[in-house]
Amino acid sequence: MLYQKILNTEHKKLAVLIDPDKQKGTDLPIIVKNAEKNGADFLLIGGSLMFSDIHSAINTIKHHTDLPVILFPGSVLQLSEKADGILLLSLISGRNPEFLIGNQVIAAPLLKRSKIEVISTGYILVDGGNQTSVEYMSNTKPIPYEKPEIAVATAIAGELIGHKLIYLEAGSGAKNHVSTEMIQQVKKNIEIPLIVGGGIKTLKSVEDVCDAGADIIVVGTAFEKNIDLIKEFSEKIHSY
Repeated sequence: MLYQKILNTEHKKLAVLIDPDKQKGTDLPIIVKNAEKNGADFLLIGGSLMFSDIHSAINTIKHHTDLPVILFPGSVLQLSEKADGILLLSLISGRNPEFLIGNQVIAAPLLKRSKIEVISTGYILVDGGNQTSVEYMSNTKPIPYEKPEIAVATAIAGELIGHKLIYLEAGSGAKNHVSTEMIQQVKKNIEIPLIVGGGIKTLKSVEDVCDAGADIIVVGTAFEKNIDLIKEFSEKIHSY
């Protein structure tokens, strides 16, 4: 089971985020093969908007790798029974009911019928220094960068409600990743795995996020710009 693999904390894990609108044609097999070759643990697939066919993208991915493919949906239009699992996101940092429960209700019948593994995830959007697509599309304000106490209380609430993961997200293409202080404080106050993504662009930022306590590190934009970073990032993450 995917969640059991996530719970295995022997080593920290790398999830490569794939946006089929940005990585398509010959680019998609290249990044997928590179991710598998260099030891990535998971492939997340999704985006705030998506013009590409997600079913076709997953078919292509699965043709080139055996890595688990996990949906990271920006909307209910990004569901596919071809995936291995889904992070069923509830945007608990916001107050937009559609992203707290509305979209989940719409998706529930399909997910119930499907064979994909559903992993309930408390999704916390954090200010990364610039407005991101997820902030705009979800119509929610991110938690201020310098307010770790709000993130901590939100993460605790997510765990108490029953979420299996907490995801601290600065947003794709964020100027800054989530602060190390916020990661440290959240990690110290929850017992479920912690995912951190957004704005992780350098080996130093990977080290900082790992040292602060992230269990799974999600990287997408940096690999779109330089695919060779997968090897460096993977080796560093798995050294912990």
